Amino acid sequence: MTDMDDHRSPSIKRRLAAILAADIAGYSRLMGEDEAATVRDLKGHQAVILPLVGRYGGRIIDTAGDGILAEFPSVINATECAVEMQTIMATRNEGVPESRRMLFRIGINLGDVIHDDARIYGDGINVAARLEGIAEPGGICISRQVFDQVSRALKADFQALGPRTLKNIARPVDVFAIAPVDRGGGPGVTAPNAVDLKQEIRFCTAPDGVQLAYSLIGQGPPLMKTGNWMTHLEFDLESPIWRHLYRELAKDHTLVRYDPRGNGLSDRTIDEISFDAFLGDLETVADASNVTRFALLGISQGCAVAIAYAVRHPERVSHLILYGGYAVGWNKRVRSAAEKEEEAAMLTLMRLGWGKENAAFRQLFTSQFIPGATKEQADWFNELQRITVSGEMATRTYTAIGETDVAAILPRVSAPTLVLHARGDARVPFEAGRRMAAGIPGARFVPLEGRNHLFLETEPAFAQFLEHTRAFLAG
Repeated sequence: MTDMDDHRSPSIKRRLAAILAADIAGYSRLMGEDEAATVRDLKGHQAVILPLVGRYGGRIIDTAGDGILAEFPSVINATECAVEMQTIMATRNEGVPESRRMLFRIGINLGDVIHDDARIYGDGINVAARLEGIAEPGGICISRQVFDQVSRALKADFQALGPRTLKNIARPVDVFAIAPVDRGGGPGVTAPNAVDLKQEIRFCTAPDGVQLAYSLIGQGPPLMKTGNWMTHLEFDLESPIWRHLYRELAKDHTLVRYDPRGNGLSDRTIDEISFDAFLGDLETVADASNVTRFALLGISQGCAVAIAYAVRHPERVSHLILYGGYAVGWNKRVRSAAEKEEEAAMLTLMRLGWGKENAAFRQLFTSQFIPGATKEQADWFNELQRITVSGEMATRTYTAIGETDVAAILPRVSAPTLVLHARGDARVPFEAGRRMAAGIPGARFVPLEGRNHLFLETEPAFAQFLEHTRAFLAG
């Protein structure tokens, strides 16, 4: 029966389901080497693995050969089941010669399926099967639809693989991997380049008495990230807006982060909000963290603070990396009448609706910072704004950064400098980044492809940023 026949038949039923497809890598080779032992081992593994499906609320559809096809009403349950399967198999394979180990590959997709009393059909299943085919032995591959649902709920190391063209699937599928389980490790414990993002949060006090929260994660040469508007030391490590950046930077460096005054875990009720205060906060954290010389990363308005610090303390900055930034704030740039009206509207929205549960007031900012976001990413950013800073502090901070102007000191930057900016940046004009780079002696300027002011994990700009940053810091 063809798909078109299915659509015309009134008896066809459809539903949304999470589909788990699994098989054993190299099963044909195992059978060829020792058929009897392979069948015996498979049955032993299945006796332990298959009951997990029911325990997580799923239903087994098929177990032909070495394969498992199961359906779950909850995509979180399906993923938890897959992680436990791989964890159990890692334990069962301990002591087994490597050539005889049975390693499951698992694919999970959330999609529309056609069903009758016994079977399910449709592209939702086909995608899960193709994801299984590209998973590493002992690993799990999931589609974007699954990732959007489970990334906040599960503590696992998700790795973006990007869009993949899968056999007999019409459109590319955005794929994420949950790394293979190490023997003796927990679910989602990755491979060799995994990094522990657990942090110890500390506090230091600025000259005017403001308490600032900071933390260190990762290992290696120190990399200081200048504080920028709307950060939260705890929340950011779970956020799909920031966590991928911090994970990658912490692989090679001891990353020092802090919440600027009025934000996150730092003091939220502040008398002074100004560029000089922001610069003083960076100086305070740099001294408190006991790193004498470091690479300095500025993002967005943090770029201007990083520039001022590099000029004031050239002996402490080994490299300067500036992304999505500007030397001159929004209120000091030449603007059209429409742009002026837009900024006035921004300030009005902050005063009236920043802290409201309804995110409509904050969505304007989200659409500028990450116009290419999924709904899940946009929801995270909307919530980040609400919990990170009050409406009053947002208004004061936004006004203060509008008055930024470090153009006159750009020629005094002596540290090697890398400037990166997305061509279609919807928040900070590309030209602002280009002018900033042009004013710094010897600065290297790298245009990135994209529209997002804060790069998302799956977009090309993120990979380009990492490639250029790592090469720059290694030089």
